[in-house]
Amino acid sequence: MKPIIVNLSGKTILVTGAAGFIGANLVKKLMESVEGVHIVGIDNMNDYYDVSLKEHRLEQIQKLAGSKAGTSWEFVRGNIADRELVDSLFEKYHFDIVVNLAAQAGVRYSITNPDVYIESNIIGFYNILEACRATMKTDNPVQHLVYASSSSVYGSNKKIPYSTDDKVDNPVSLYAATKKSNELMAHAYSKLYNIPSTGLRFFTVYGPAGRPDMAYFGFTNKLIRGETIEVFNYGNCQRDFTYIDDIVEGVIRVMQCAPEKKNGEDGLPVPPYKVYNIGNNSPENLLDFISILGEELIEAGVLPSDFDINAHSRLVPMQPGDVPVTYADVTALERDFGFKPQTSLREGLRKFAQWYAEYYK
Repeated sequence: MKPIIVNLSGKTILVTGAAGFIGANLVKKLMESVEGVHIVGIDNMNDYYDVSLKEHRLEQIQKLAGSKAGTSWEFVRGNIADRELVDSLFEKYHFDIVVNLAAQAGVRYSITNPDVYIESNIIGFYNILEACRATMKTDNPVQHLVYASSSSVYGSNKKIPYSTDDKVDNPVSLYAATKKSNELMAHAYSKLYNIPSTGLRFFTVYGPAGRPDMAYFGFTNKLIRGETIEVFNYGNCQRDFTYIDDIVEGVIRVMQCAPEKKNGEDGLPVPPYKVYNIGNNSPENLLDFISILGEELIEAGVLPSDFDINAHSRLVPMQPGDVPVTYADVTALERDFGFKPQTSLREGLRKFAQWYAEYYK
């Protein structure tokens, strides 16, 4: 187990992508579990998916912030690709910890809209790295940069489960390539400027108030309209579905354990740099996943009790940019943080179905 190096109490934390699925849940958990935390969130509130869902998450955060004495929350509507804005936030708040979750997500969208991936995932992340670098020679250097990578970096790797020791040189989408680029950029900045950084490769994150472009949410929207869902690779796909609470728990544990700064034999810094998988370590077959989703949607009253999900499913070929299996090796996560995701797929989909029934009435 790694020792806790960064005590989060009383710290000022920047969370980029704070209105996003992971970002909003992280902010809420920090408010609930850390004394006197000061959080600044930034999000450009783009319309990649329904903005009202992002507004809903922000309302939840605002409500929670109002009930927590000694905790402060400030939201900035802006783009991390705006260098001037990012620099001004760092100068104003002197962040102790930076969690970069802002990114243009989605594998298929990156095929038709490449520009936004370069802007957000490459230029935006570069701006964050530069702002962190500028703090390194001040009295208040950033103690830890934690950033979202993705299981998509494993690309067309055949060896499973995916380990962070594996080579990741074969991305099959631009999205995956930008995430691999983030890891390379962070490594260079860690080496050159001694910035402690940790990248987290998330595996298919799901849960209440999630992203509507994800399969479980998109399928639900189609099924309640009586439409047919498309099951890619003729159902021969496996995904390591990871429940949002497990992801957030992992992020918070990692935030407290910045990689140690030390010099090598040449007297120069050994990069204080780490990368971890956060996945359920239990890939589920897509057809089983659809079956469980249907059962839980019926149980929650979202679908009628006699609904036949098979009659509304169509098997189709693999999509460009997709991979047949994702499967996380979380040995390092368990070794260093005494933690691995535990939420079963049924439990997670049940919570999603209950939320969906309540939110959409």
